Amino acid sequence: MALADKRLQCREIITKAVCGKGRKFSTVTHTITPPHPPSSILGAWIINHQYEAVKSGDGVEIIGSYDINVWYSYDRNTQTDVAKETVTYSELVPLSYLDPKHRKSTEEVSAEAIQEPNCVEASIQGRNSVAVRVEREFAVEMIAETKVCVAVCPGGCADDGKDAGFAVGMGEDGYEDLDADLLEDEV
Repeated sequence: MALADKRLQCREIITKAVCGKGRKFSTVTHTITPPHPPSSILGAWIINHQYEAVKSGDGVEIIGSYDINVWYSYDRNTQTDVAKETVTYSELVPLSYLDPKHRKSTEEVSAEAIQEPNCVEASIQGRNSVAVRVEREFAVEMIAETKVCVAVCPGGCADDGKDAGFAVGMGEDGYEDLDADLLEDEV
C-alpha cells in the first residue's frame, strides 16, 4: 500500500540542534603610548588572541584579549623599540536567526574567529601616542534542545529497510559505470 493511502502520523522528537546563528565584523581603534615619542611606525602586529563566548540576552557576547606590539623609531629615527600592550574587549554578536521554540535551559553557545584580530593601520597621533586600527570578525552559534516533527509510517516500511535503492546502477564493486577519462591523476 502506498504511503499516500495510509493515514499519515507525526511524532515529535526532542533533539539538540543549532537554534541560533549570528555573525559580526567590527573595526576598533586602540591608542598605544610608547615610552618614547615615536618618529615613525615600522610595524604593528597582534598576538596571543584569546576569547570565550557567553549567552547574553538575544545574542552571544565574546569576551577576549590580545597583545598589540608596535615597532617604532624614535629620537629622529636613530633608535627603535617595541611598545607592547594587552587589550581586553567585549563584543556582542546579535543572533540573526533564532528558533523561538527552543528550550532556554539547554542553551550552549560557541564562537569562531572568522577573521582573527588584525592590525590594518598604525599611525602616530599627536606627539606621544600611536593609533592602531584593528579588524576582527566572529561567527556564533547557539545550540539547544528543540522539538522536531517527523512523519511516521504506521505499518512500518514496506521493504523492511532492505535495499533502500542506494546501489541503483552500480555493479558489485560499485565502479562499473565510472568514466576513466574523468578521473584525475593526483601523483
